[in-house]
Amino acid sequence: MVISKLAVKSEFFWETRNNYTNIKSSLPKAPSGFMNDGANHLNEQERFSIRDSFQIEQGETSSIHEVPDGGLEAWMQVAGAFFQFFNTWGLINAFGTFQTYYQSAFPDQSASNISWIGSIDAFLLLSAGVITGPLLDLGYFRVLVTVGSVLVVLGIMMTSLSTEYWQVMLSQGVCFGLGCGCLYVPSLSVAATYFHAKRSVALGIITAGSGFGAVIYSIIFYRLEPRIGFPGATRVLGYIALGTLAFGACVMRPRIRPKSRRAGFLLRALKEKPFASITAGIFLGYMGTYVPIDYVASYTRYKLSANPDLTFYIVPILSAASIFGRIIPPFIGDYVGPINVLIPIMFCCGFLTLVWIAIRNIPGMIVFAVLFGFCSGGFVALAAPSVAGLTKDLHQIGSRMGTCFFFGAFGILIGSPVAGALVQNTPPVYWKAQVFAGVLSLASTGAVAAASYTSNHNGWTLRFKNHQVFFSFAKIKHSS
Repeated sequence: MVISKLAVKSEFFWETRNNYTNIKSSLPKAPSGFMNDGANHLNEQERFSIRDSFQIEQGETSSIHEVPDGGLEAWMQVAGAFFQFFNTWGLINAFGTFQTYYQSAFPDQSASNISWIGSIDAFLLLSAGVITGPLLDLGYFRVLVTVGSVLVVLGIMMTSLSTEYWQVMLSQGVCFGLGCGCLYVPSLSVAATYFHAKRSVALGIITAGSGFGAVIYSIIFYRLEPRIGFPGATRVLGYIALGTLAFGACVMRPRIRPKSRRAGFLLRALKEKPFASITAGIFLGYMGTYVPIDYVASYTRYKLSANPDLTFYIVPILSAASIFGRIIPPFIGDYVGPINVLIPIMFCCGFLTLVWIAIRNIPGMIVFAVLFGFCSGGFVALAAPSVAGLTKDLHQIGSRMGTCFFFGAFGILIGSPVAGALVQNTPPVYWKAQVFAGVLSLASTGAVAAASYTSNHNGWTLRFKNHQVFFSFAKIKHSS
């Protein structure tokens, strides 16, 4: 009986493999001479329509259902991951509001020392992916989400009790940052496995949570702190985080089970020119784009002599504009390829940063905040789907994202302190930091373009294909 079952499974496997070979040989080659979305389009379709349908897991043939690309369960993953971004990147992007308070609360600490709290948050969020990515691929999603949610809420609540600089560093810097790191890669990676044709839009909606979080948390803290004090205002943020993170932990679950145990930090992936190029692009992009985000309020206050209310609201304006940047470019990316949209987005970030040097009035600063917020939001939203598009095996998506964003973490860690060193003058001089950030963003453009070019031996191709039509074509070829 056992032998007969094994024989049936073996026959099913070889029939599936032969069918895959026949389909692959019958498909036409992708055209050359246009821009590529990060991989040969036809191979990508084969990869997700066939490889996702049939996988060999732990020595037996098991069927992994086709990518849902929608439905209640898939969109619930998006909703849960949205709130995880709301409470992680959202609070990190709102750190400028906390910095203003800390500079008055801790007069013995320099602005540079205080800014390290936010930098450590962002660094731990991204660098933790080198550990959380492999753990995710090994099947520890639930553990990561639970631990991350607890650490985020604990970090916020302990911050409300902090009265010394080192206490804030441990609570809001280390504890909160580690919690964010446990949530970042798992939220993106799990949601990405539920989508193919709509992947960029889904991940864009998720990353839009950071924009909403930055706006809402900044305004809540700014309005409540003078009325109920720092401890009370911070606890309100903690209660909001507790409720929204609990929702995400309840509704999210991985679609693909772990296939095997493997080395987590995929340094060998850097031997692939496309992956190495996109990693370099993300590193340079994070290094350059976060300089305007961190210093736009300071520039408005000291260079343009704006009143305190306008100085505060320039950051929420930028964050609100980033929401649209996290949705519209990914929507376009689903039709032409995310990496093809990432290239002009990064160019615009670099160009706008250099234009920033010439701004001398408040209306111009508001226009800059809106445009740069849109483009920087597009960069953050398109980075993950671009990496996912270069990942052939979805079982490795967590490890590859973790490896890529690990290097991106050093970009955030280095960028703002270097810019701060260039700004530190009396009065502040910003043009050196602006040139520094603009050149880095333009260099990121070149690295991303190289990833697109090297991913296809025929050069650049531009994808304008309907996924459902292609699947129908593949089935027709198979039946004939």
